This record gives sequence, C-alpha cells and structure tokens, in this order.
Amino acid sequence: MKIIESLEGRRTYYNINKELPVEEMEVFDLVKKATELVPDAFNMKSSRVVVVTGEKQNELWDNIFDVFEGNIKREKIDSFKNGYGTILYFYDEEVVKGVQDRFPKYADNFPVWASQSAGMLQISIWSGLKELGIGASLQHYNPVIDEMVKKMFGLPKSYILNAEIPFGGIVSQPDEKAKEDITERVQIIK
Repeated sequence: MKIIESLEGRRTYYNINKELPVEEMEVFDLVKKATELVPDAFNMKSSRVVVVTGEKQNELWDNIFDVFEGNIKREKIDSFKNGYGTILYFYDEEVVKGVQDRFPKYADNFPVWASQSAGMLQISIWSGLKELGIGASLQHYNPVIDEMVKKMFGLPKSYILNAEIPFGGIVSQPDEKAKEDITERVQIIK
C-alpha cells in the first residue's frame, strides 16, 4: 500500500476487541521492523517499544484506572482494555544523554529529536496495524502512569513514556473524517 493510502486508511478506533484478523506474530513483526526502519537523529536509536498482550493487557488498563483514582471514566478505560494489546512507546534518556555528551553543540535538541522519532514510529506502526486490518488509537496517559508502567514491567528509569496505542479487532467503524481546507495549514512558496 502506498504511504498516502495507508495514512488515509489509518483512523482512531475506540471500539476494539481481543480478536485479531491476523496471527499475533504479524503484529510483533510489524513493530520490530518499523522500529528498525524509522529514522532517528544522528542514528541514536533512542526508541523503545513494549507490546503488552494477554492478561497483562487487562492488568495494565486496570492499573491505569487505579492511578487516576477514578478521575477518568471506567467505560473509556475498558474500551482500551477490551483490545488485544497495547503498544507502549518510549525513548531511552540514557541513549539521548550519551549522544548529548558526544555532540554538545546540539545537546538541547536531542530530546526533541528523540520525541520526533517516537512520533514517526507511532504513525508508522499505527498505519501498519490498519494495513493488517487492526483498529487502534493513540493515547497519552503519560506522565501520570509513567512510574506504574516502569514498575509493572521492570523497565529502566531512563525510559521516557510518550504514548500508548491500544489495538485489536475492529468492532465498528468510526465516523467519517471531516474534510478540511488544508490551505489554512500548508503554504506553498515558489
């Protein structure tokens, strides 16, 4: 599929379930390949990804609800919990610090560039999931859940969580996207 077609097909799916239309290994392979291929400034390879499935998927979203002490709707959390899994996106602050030490003139930019790479990885995987017929949505419960996630999965303190993508079988299609006048956001100068 071409990149524009892939991006057009990518949508926010909240109504997902635990039934994948493909073998789970296809999802894992997609995540691995995208993580390998998505660029990162100075080739620092700062992105880290954790794919959570099975009972840990349920536990993750129950723990997220608990961290918020009931200040978010249970129905919304359950819509993510109902999915097959969740992809957690991080960048490794230790990797970033190492590159900052090697290139001090650019030091302030490396955390920004690591976040940009993480964003490219998120859209790449999200679009790839849609190509596999899998629904997903991009969520940001970080930084509130950061410490719980690190403790739950035994992750290093240097991992900076920047997004979560619950994914699963598509139960229903989202509403059509409204068309916009893109000239309000894009200028072409010759």
